[in-house]
Amino acid sequence: MAMTMTQKILADHASLDHVEAGQLIEAKLDLVMANDITGPMALPIIKQMGGNVFDKDKVVFVPDHFTPNKDIKSAENSRAILKYSLEQGLTNVMIQGKCGVEHAILPERGLVYSGMCVIGADSHTCTYGALGAFSTGVGTTDIAAGMVSGQAWFKVPEAIKVNLTGTLPKYVSGKDVIIHLIGMIGVDGALYKSLEFTGEGVKALSMDDRFTICNMAIEAGAKNGIFPVDDLSREYMKNAGVKEWKEYSADEDAHYIQTVDINLSEVRPTVAFPHLPGNAKTIDEVEAMDKIYIDQVVIGSCTNGRLSDLEKAAAILKGHKVAPNVRVMVVPATQKIFLQAVHEGLVDIFVEAGCAFNTPSCGPCMGGHMGVLAKGEKCVSTTNRNFVGRMGDTEALIYLASPETAAASAIAGYIANPEKVGGNN
Repeated sequence: MAMTMTQKILADHASLDHVEAGQLIEAKLDLVMANDITGPMALPIIKQMGGNVFDKDKVVFVPDHFTPNKDIKSAENSRAILKYSLEQGLTNVMIQGKCGVEHAILPERGLVYSGMCVIGADSHTCTYGALGAFSTGVGTTDIAAGMVSGQAWFKVPEAIKVNLTGTLPKYVSGKDVIIHLIGMIGVDGALYKSLEFTGEGVKALSMDDRFTICNMAIEAGAKNGIFPVDDLSREYMKNAGVKEWKEYSADEDAHYIQTVDINLSEVRPTVAFPHLPGNAKTIDEVEAMDKIYIDQVVIGSCTNGRLSDLEKAAAILKGHKVAPNVRVMVVPATQKIFLQAVHEGLVDIFVEAGCAFNTPSCGPCMGGHMGVLAKGEKCVSTTNRNFVGRMGDTEALIYLASPETAAASAIAGYIANPEKVGGNN
């Protein structure tokens, strides 16, 4: 019987010729990841199961959420995962200053690639589907079991086909596409389903666009998001040092429970209003409202902290100043991206505009540190969630947007159209 791309990867890793939606399987894992929040919680369970990882090459702990360590507890957590990584002799030992945010550093280092089956103790592990991998977030107990056994059980997901056509207009990027999609189908529109992106429009998306789109697949409830492998993703993997990988493609007659058509040429700059990523409004709808004045802008995270994201924001900010009453945090996703931003002069642009340029961290995104919101404050953020209390006080308001829209809003002091504000206009 015909299978989707995701189903083929799962079948292969379960040593089965065929799987069907709804089937329970046990699959072999190619990589298991945890961070400085979930990793320490997994360690006691790992010790109960024998204490040793199944493969030193295939387990990794990334300190990124509360790093740089914001308090004594976060310091203890970072030390715990580092100590265990060294004790186990893990091949990839991550230390602050030498890595970055998990969902950016793993692709950058060539640790995730096409055809892999990956689990992470973080919901945005679905990011790696941009490279043609099956990757998904799981709970702490499942991570512990995966690190010890090298296996995990899954219910094979049904699939939704997202058929992309056209090309993105100027000032529109992958962030606008995924917010647009979630707005179309809802935050539970793909619940425990695979979002499989296909169509001629795929080739018009950069790798960073694809990472952003897959990163937020979970915000539609999806088990995973995945793109077909093409020359662009092959070149990315080669540049990351990957020597070999396996490519899968969906059968032409594979079953999808739904097909969603998106003409990229028609996508507008789009903002997700509080308090759900699916509360999508085009910039045209926003401009028809009273101005939404803001207090803070965050540019960065595992969603939009890659070099092209910083370049887009800097192009808007160049020659401008951040509005007097607005503070801006720029957070590159990895140390490599930080250094590239320095070499390209992007840091100069951000600092001269009045932005704080920070070390790689998840801090502002999850309200940990480096940008916590006060009661009643409004923030435009390139991060992935705008739930109540996500970035600070429960009465703060978070508006999710692209780097272009975030930068334009920083200059204007309110949510603004990047087509009308910025250095390129």
